[in-house]
Amino acid sequence: MTGPEIHPLHDPSLKPVDAPRERLAPWLRKRLPPQDSVDQVKALMQDLGLHTVCQSARCPNLNECWSRKAATFMIMGDLCTRTCRFCTVPKGQPLPLDAGEPERVAEAAARLGLQHVVVTSVDRDELLDQGAGHFAATIEAIRRRLPQAVIEVLTPDFRGVVALVDVVSAARPAIYNHNVETVPRLYRRVRPGAGYKRSLALLERVKQHHPEQFTKSGLMLGLGEERHEILGVLEDLRGIGVDILTLGQYLRPSLAQLPVERFVPPEEFAEIGSHAKALGFLSVASAPFVRSSYNAAEVYAALGSASGAGGA
Repeated sequence: MTGPEIHPLHDPSLKPVDAPRERLAPWLRKRLPPQDSVDQVKALMQDLGLHTVCQSARCPNLNECWSRKAATFMIMGDLCTRTCRFCTVPKGQPLPLDAGEPERVAEAAARLGLQHVVVTSVDRDELLDQGAGHFAATIEAIRRRLPQAVIEVLTPDFRGVVALVDVVSAARPAIYNHNVETVPRLYRRVRPGAGYKRSLALLERVKQHHPEQFTKSGLMLGLGEERHEILGVLEDLRGIGVDILTLGQYLRPSLAQLPVERFVPPEEFAEIGSHAKALGFLSVASAPFVRSSYNAAEVYAALGSASGAGGA
């Protein structure tokens, strides 16, 4: 039996407690699932000393995904060196890398019975390799433990250092994800420290050097972008061979982040998603609650016969 209908960011079990009580569009409601499985995933992460972006970024899909024992691992700690204004991952000086973390991620993935494992990270700009080697070590640990699993990574931009991008892609994830997040005009406000062209160059580099890997990217809508700007980004992404696209509604996770400029109705998400498919993206997920790793296995499966081409 499902729980009461509630806006996920208003779920009192989620913290911080300063989540805004905005007037929300009527379609932004979900029924909370039973709590038992959610608690089991939470206990597992605590037991193994791991972090998830689900928790740190206050994802509105946390309860739904954890009830299915699906979670996105966030490696290299829970303190980020960037100050993206849409994100609630804590900022600060991170601790040294934990050499045992890759094996514990693999252990958690095995205990959860995952066949599609998604790994992301905080930004670690202070490290010489910005964490690229740690990503590679985590991919290798998962592959040893779960040789048949599909491995998907969602990486930072590594400040445009292509040799670091190569370190991760050479570890052969099936899917290399890097989000452009928003349209170029809004970068300075939304993603200070990042660069639109830098993100495109990263995705293009992966596809050029490892064409067998599927590349993936996504945008948040509702930050003040115009329709023609969205379509322009889609054309840019498809022009460099990006295979998988995700489009979701930006939801303000706390009062410290940027306010929502507009709630995009589901039918508009559907229209933009149809346009993306017409451009040639192999798989498109476009709806208000879509996030980069939300239903990642299903989004990958939608590649159809092409899904056999990616490395496992």
